[in-house]
Amino acid sequence: MGAFDFNGKKVLVTGASHGIGYAVAEGFVRQGADVTILSSTADIQDAARQMAQATGKTVRSEICDITDREQVRKSVGGIGPLDVLINNAGLERLTPMYEEGDEVEKLFARIIEINLVGTYYVTREALIRMPEGSNIIITASVWSKSAAAEFAAYVTSKHGNLGFMRVLAKELGPRKIRVNAVCPGWVKTRAALRSLTEVSERAGIGEDEMLGQILANQALPGLMEPDDVANLYLFLASDLARDITGQAVNVDRGEVMA
Repeated sequence: MGAFDFNGKKVLVTGASHGIGYAVAEGFVRQGADVTILSSTADIQDAARQMAQATGKTVRSEICDITDREQVRKSVGGIGPLDVLINNAGLERLTPMYEEGDEVEKLFARIIEINLVGTYYVTREALIRMPEGSNIIITASVWSKSAAAEFAAYVTSKHGNLGFMRVLAKELGPRKIRVNAVCPGWVKTRAALRSLTEVSERAGIGEDEMLGQILANQALPGLMEPDDVANLYLFLASDLARDITGQAVNVDRGEVMA
């Protein structure tokens, strides 16, 4: 983890019970920030305890369904002033267009609700407590700039995240609030590994073979770990990035060069 100074800064990371969110939150804690992590599931409390033990710092946790406006008002509103908001919470699942039944339609709606509406609710509530010079970072995806068959809801939501980020950058610029997005490629997370399993099964090939095909699209080899992408969030939230806003930055080992 690189050296940044976030002493005295208050940070909220959503979707931080594991994966990228956890790695980003721990990175901020190690660089001196006062961090609150949030998730819809009770394991966020275990994540906070684990992070506190690893760093020797206090880490607060909130259980909150970000699609529930009242829960967001209570949880995010109860945190107090914020300097950095990391909108990382999201849901990634296949939603094939030819899938029969109503379940895929319900799943489509749920993904949109979490990834777009939930992100909007959290941001709207947090902004009330964010002073001039604050930072907002949204976890998007390289699929925000491309597409993947059978991931209609997820890809649509991630394209939407970029539109939302750009609007916020324009709207909040006069308050000197910077807004950017991080676009990870394939990272070893629960969501990615679940998608790998589902895609492999539908293609009728083994997971190792499918992963090999996926990683062959990268300029640099190997599957990234959550820690590999965390430094980009710290950089974008730091004074080193004081002139950067409205940008969607890839960290994907050269998978999507745009």
